[in-house]
Amino acid sequence: MSKSKGAERPVLDAEEAVVPCCPPLAAGELTPRDAERMAVMFKALSDPVRLRLFSKIASHPGGEACVCDIQDVGVSQPTVSHHLKKLREAGLLTSERRGTWVYYQVAPSVVAAMSAMLDLRSVAEGR
Repeated sequence: MSKSKGAERPVLDAEEAVVPCCPPLAAGELTPRDAERMAVMFKALSDPVRLRLFSKIASHPGGEACVCDIQDVGVSQPTVSHHLKKLREAGLLTSERRGTWVYYQVAPSVVAAMSAMLDLRSVAEGR
């Protein structure tokens, strides 16, 4: 076992996950805190299984999906649960338990904030 301590991945608290941050990249330099917040979200989406799960939920009819409908991503059910937990911790998903199943929804304000931060047109066009 290595003696070096691994870097812990930050987890967004509920307030940070709901409140959009960050002006478009071309508008100015990100603060260290904003950069950390956005990095957590982008890191969560950088895994192919997580990105597929996120896509399945976002494109599911009604904007929400039961875990039973999205778990066919080529990994075991416990691994699916792990990846969904990471997406929730990053603030990208919300969840609600209904009986024995958990239903997931994309957190629209967080995705909008990520999109706005990457939108270079809004600064160039003076928006």
